[in-house]
Amino acid sequence: MYPQHLGHLPAERAVTIHQPAPLAPVQAAPLVPMQPAGIPAVASIVLPDGRVVTGYAIEPAKPEPVVTKPVVSRAAVNIALGGIGFAAFCGGLALLTAFVAALAAFIHQLIILAAVIFGGWIAVQVFGTSGHRGGGTTVNIRKAVIKRNHFHG
Repeated sequence: MYPQHLGHLPAERAVTIHQPAPLAPVQAAPLVPMQPAGIPAVASIVLPDGRVVTGYAIEPAKPEPVVTKPVVSRAAVNIALGGIGFAAFCGGLALLTAFVAALAAFIHQLIILAAVIFGGWIAVQVFGTSGHRGGGTTVNIRKAVIKRNHFHG
């Protein structure tokens, strides 16, 4: 499908083989003068073969302290508190309406009680059989004859 490139066969490539070389015996590295006051801004290391490697000193990364997470998330606590507040509010409204209904029933019963007491007092005044009272008007009714819707007393 694709044409072959005859000039680039794998056998024609140049190959370089690297063999590991044994290391020289380790000798104590010579002391390098360092800047005073702790860690230098630039650190230098002398390798056993005499080469000097210079670079910045890097402190190992310290992990951040572990922050303990709450068992329940803050959003869940806020939702629960909102539900409790809503339930208390609705319960308060139910108690308020129940209180208003009970107060209306109480006032209704007081009105009925006042009507019964006042009506009883009036009935006693009208139908009472007490003796003659001073200042009252006495009417004596005799036998009367009513003829043709006319009273003859």
